[in-house]
Amino acid sequence: MNLSMPAGLANNYKSLAQQARVVSEGWGNDNLFCPNCPSPTLNPVPNNTQAFDFLCSFCNSSFQLKSKSSPFGNRIVDGAYESMMRAIREDRTPNLFALQYNRASWKVEDLILVPHFAFSSSSIEARNPLSLGARRAGWTGCFIILNNIPSDAKIQLVSNGATVSPSQVREKFSRLQSLGTIGVKERGWTLDVLNVVRSLGKQEFTNTEIYSFAPQLERLHPNNRNVKAKIRQQLQFLRDRGFLAQIHRGSWVVIDS
Repeated sequence: MNLSMPAGLANNYKSLAQQARVVSEGWGNDNLFCPNCPSPTLNPVPNNTQAFDFLCSFCNSSFQLKSKSSPFGNRIVDGAYESMMRAIREDRTPNLFALQYNRASWKVEDLILVPHFAFSSSSIEARNPLSLGARRAGWTGCFIILNNIPSDAKIQLVSNGATVSPSQVREKFSRLQSLGTIGVKERGWTLDVLNVVRSLGKQEFTNTEIYSFAPQLERLHPNNRNVKAKIRQQLQFLRDRGFLAQIHRGSWVVIDS
C-alpha cells in the first residue's frame, strides 16, 4: 500500500472538498483491497452513485470511502438519516473506509474499515434539519457515532502512517463475519452488548458489571423491558461466536482476536 496520494488530481479543482474527493478516491482506486475475498483491488463506481464508492468485482462487496484532513473524532458526517436507517433495517449498508490524511503532504495517516454488518441504529445519530431558508429545507442528515461501534469492528489498515498487512485485515474481518449471521433486529443488541464489554477494558468480567449498563442499553432499546435477561442472552451469543468464554455461571473472559 502506497501512502502517497495522487495530489496532481487536485489541480483541476478549486473547491477543497472536490480536491479531497478526487484525490482520496484516486488513491483508493490504486490501493484499496477487498477484506472479504482475495481481490487485491476494488473498482470505482460511476460518479454520483448513491451510498457507495467502490465495488469488489469478485464477491460484489460494496464500500463507501470517507476522507478528512483532520482526525475523525467520534462523529463521521454521512448522508440522509432516514436513508441510512432504512439501509440498516434492510441489511444493505456498505462497508466503510474512513481515511485521514495530511493535506500538506497528501499522505495517508490513518485508515479504518467498519464492516457493513457492524452498523446498528445505535451507531447513527440524526443531525439538525436544514433551515427553512436552505435549498433542501427540512432535509435531515446523520452522523456515524464511532464510539457506539465495538472496537473489534474498527479494523485498522493504516495507523499513524504504518500499514497493516492485507492478511491481518482479512483475518480480523473474517472473525467478525459471524456477527453478520445474526438477524438485523437481534444484531443491534449483540453489537451494543459487545461494545459495553469492550468498554470495561478488562479480560474478565461478571454479569453484575454488565448489568450496571442496563439503563444505557434500555435507552438504546426502549421496547425491551427485560434488559438483564436480554444481556445474558447476548453474552451467550458472543460466547457461541468466539468473542467470549464462560468461566462459570455469570463470569466471563474476553477472547482476543
